[in-house]
Amino acid sequence: MVIVVAKLPLSLPTFKTMESLLDNLSATPRAWNALRWVVEAGFHGEREVIARELRPWHGDTRRFIDFGCGTGEFAGEFPAERYVGIDLSVTYLRFARRNRRGSFFASDAAALPFANASFDAGLIVGVLHHLPDDLAAAAMGELARILRPAATALVIEDIPPPDSWNVAGQLMHSIDRGGYIRSDADYRAIFGPGFAITSTYTMRSGICDYGVYVLRRTYD
Repeated sequence: MVIVVAKLPLSLPTFKTMESLLDNLSATPRAWNALRWVVEAGFHGEREVIARELRPWHGDTRRFIDFGCGTGEFAGEFPAERYVGIDLSVTYLRFARRNRRGSFFASDAAALPFANASFDAGLIVGVLHHLPDDLAAAAMGELARILRPAATALVIEDIPPPDSWNVAGQLMHSIDRGGYIRSDADYRAIFGPGFAITSTYTMRSGICDYGVYVLRRTYD
């Protein structure tokens, strides 16, 4: 079945103005968090998926890596002593260190400062759609390198809104700052040979639609 999604008719000046507004907001962590909190209904969708797929259990000793953690919004879903968040933005990391519990490091996604097989589970939320294919594939290769065999990687990535009646979601999709929102097939290709897909589904968080991929680190 083919779903035709109508794009909202935004004029170029209006589009550029809204894009500029988002850029300005994103430079201020607290303001950016507030905007995302509103449009994503308190991140309820993401938290529910994280709880289902990664939430630690009693006696769990796994070490978690949050790949592109931003302001550390999801750090509280994990034990602080076994949570590591990485991001390129020093501004976001400064906010995270002041307001979240856990360890936070600035790092290039394609060259992580961790030993092979040093983490037991990984989380990626809304990162890959900001990266071109070659960099996204390199990032997934690095994630595979630092995860132990059979480790779980949870990927939650932006997708085109499938519901044409979700007008607000269509608008957010039109002005999304990520330039590489992919189809399901394209996301699968990015994951590479280091991962096998164990399950996949879609979900909505507020007005935003996401593809969810539960991956298992393959054995070399």
